[in-house]
Amino acid sequence: MEETLKESEPKFQKALEILEEEMATIHTGRASASMVEDIMVDVYGSKNPLKSVASISIPEPRSILIQAWDKSNLSQIETAIRDSDLNVNPVNTGENIRINLPELTEERRKDFAKIAKEKAENARVSIRNIRSDAWNKIKKAKADGDISEDDMYYGEEQLQKVVDKYNKQIDEILANKEKDLLTL
Repeated sequence: MEETLKESEPKFQKALEILEEEMATIHTGRASASMVEDIMVDVYGSKNPLKSVASISIPEPRSILIQAWDKSNLSQIETAIRDSDLNVNPVNTGENIRINLPELTEERRKDFAKIAKEKAENARVSIRNIRSDAWNKIKKAKADGDISEDDMYYGEEQLQKVVDKYNKQIDEILANKEKDLLTL
């Protein structure tokens, strides 16, 4: 039972990390390298994350500057950014690519808040699935006679404490993102 709980912990942590990465891609009107760094760019015959083919800087709060290490890749980088779901218009100067983020309207902020809620709910579903798998392992251990009924219920209680801890963290991540989005 303890082993089942220990096996589940990294899975819960991974679900939380994925949520944090997804939340970082939702822009709040302020520029951030995380908005573009994982966009896949088709260069040298394969797809690579933008951060592996260019440097990304934030010269101003609503501006992203991308400097390709090989200037011949600028058009591929520009295309990848245009094709992404960022809905931005990159400007290729021939030396670098600049992205100016528009001021978010209240409606757009609410749309992003809704997307953030969906991503948080997806993380909660992942947590529930991991919990269900762990609970099934604990019940199987009881059925196999490896643990007592008391141990099974103790395991369920411990598992629920861990689930509650991660759900609380999901709620905090969502609340922080909503605050960032809805604060003008």
